[in-house]
Amino acid sequence: MSHLSSVSRRTFLRATPTIIVGGTVLAGCTGNSSETGEEGPADTANSPSSGTEANSSGTSTFDAWLSDTGNYSSVADKTGASEVTVSVGAQGNNGAYALAPPAIEISTGTTVLWKWTGKGGNHDVVAQNSSFESELQSTEGATFEHTFDDTGTYKYYCTPHRAMGMKGGIVVK
Repeated sequence: MSHLSSVSRRTFLRATPTIIVGGTVLAGCTGNSSETGEEGPADTANSPSSGTEANSSGTSTFDAWLSDTGNYSSVADKTGASEVTVSVGAQGNNGAYALAPPAIEISTGTTVLWKWTGKGGNHDVVAQNSSFESELQSTEGATFEHTFDDTGTYKYYCTPHRAMGMKGGIVVK
């Protein structure tokens, strides 16, 4: 069993998405807030999150929030588009447990359309600040949309797969 000692806690949790303990279902949701990227109760108000870092060009990034998201490398510039589609259940995080693109920058008034791939089981999209929340879906082609009328930074996640890194971010300018 010496090979198991080299497996990190994060790798173990990604490989073990659901565990039943004493009748309680744990979906890799253990650990403290610093490991999950949560910012605490102050970030749950119905206003955009402000907990992102800014790079030299002034564009917000999600480096800390998306540090465990396998397909994140930068914020995709989608400003000027009236509608932007994000795939739910895209390939990433060791399976169909990603959002693609995971982080976007859009203009006010843009509608984001999340479209399910039908892969990876049930997924939802839930804003960390409670400004939007879809139902759990698994059907290919299912959609959920939200129009962003207020500037700010929005962090969101898939409830069942958040601990696996299925998270996203939206900057509205």
